[in-house]
Amino acid sequence: MEPYRIEIPQTQLDDLQARLANTRWPAEPDATAWADGVPVDYLKDLVEHWRTRYDWRAWEARLNAFPQFTTTIDGANIHFLHVRSATEDALPLIVTHGWPGSVVEFLDVVEPLSRDFHLVIPSMPNFGFSGPTADTGWTVRRIATAWAELMARLGYDRYGAQGGDWGSMISRDLGIVDAEHVVGVHLNSLITIPTDLDGLTPDELARLGKLRRFAEDMAGYQRIQGTRPQTLAYGLTDSPVGQLAWIVEKFKEWTGSEDAPEEAVDRDVLLTNVMVYWLTGTGGSSARIYKETLGSVNEVEASTTPTALAVFPDDVALPVRSIAEKTNNIVRWTEFDRGGHFAALEEPDLLVEDVRAFFRSS
Repeated sequence: MEPYRIEIPQTQLDDLQARLANTRWPAEPDATAWADGVPVDYLKDLVEHWRTRYDWRAWEARLNAFPQFTTTIDGANIHFLHVRSATEDALPLIVTHGWPGSVVEFLDVVEPLSRDFHLVIPSMPNFGFSGPTADTGWTVRRIATAWAELMARLGYDRYGAQGGDWGSMISRDLGIVDAEHVVGVHLNSLITIPTDLDGLTPDELARLGKLRRFAEDMAGYQRIQGTRPQTLAYGLTDSPVGQLAWIVEKFKEWTGSEDAPEEAVDRDVLLTNVMVYWLTGTGGSSARIYKETLGSVNEVEASTTPTALAVFPDDVALPVRSIAEKTNNIVRWTEFDRGGHFAALEEPDLLVEDVRAFFRSS
């Protein structure tokens, strides 16, 4: 375990400034709004804010306020925040982000959660400060196995797991591969796919309709990242505006925002999340999880680990409990009246309280 600090060379920030100032903008038909993707006028304004008002050094300092470390597991460099609670016998909790997220997602929940938990917040392999891996094959199962090793190295033999998006899949899988040590899994997203529609209620069918809309109209990124991530990598690695657009669209579509993602997530937080991808050159490598995992999953393995699900109504897809219970040991199910896919950013207080309530009874 080696202590780690984020220290981005000024030359990288100067290069970013030059690239933003020399952006080559595409044409756009009239009145497409967000229907065809991120509108040019919106992105120009956000880029101007990024170039002239956003302060990376302030956010770098905020991240560096938390103890950070790196260690090598299964040949990969793993970066993680490790924030111990003042309560010595607190339950350890490993919290995992997804795509297009990062450890930045959890800045507002670290302090309140650390009152009750020893927090371990890793950057996934191929993401952010963990950097691109030298090999392929970093599936959900392989990452979950690495997390089990990480917690063992930290001396935690009894711990919980929490996550959304890919972090949801990894946390769930961790409860399978390390069931002996994982006391519970808390998820804030879960995709439930029915084997048939018989017996489903109108409300459950409506939830599946939201998943269908995602699959038909919003999953283009998933198909590209799941088939040709290397080709995509050139644009994301060479163009900061391309990287910004690729991510900011998801903060618009996967939250409760009506006109712009800043209605749900502060724009400087959003830009800091994008900066993590840009400064580490992991826009392309992070996409690989789609190709490597989606190509390896045949069926959902059942989990017996006690599982809680926090359901936020503006998420890109809503789970169906009767389907979830077929392969998960659901012991807590909370429906909220606001919030979306990025729960730790959108509704940190709701997420924190639900995590506390679940593990308090574990």
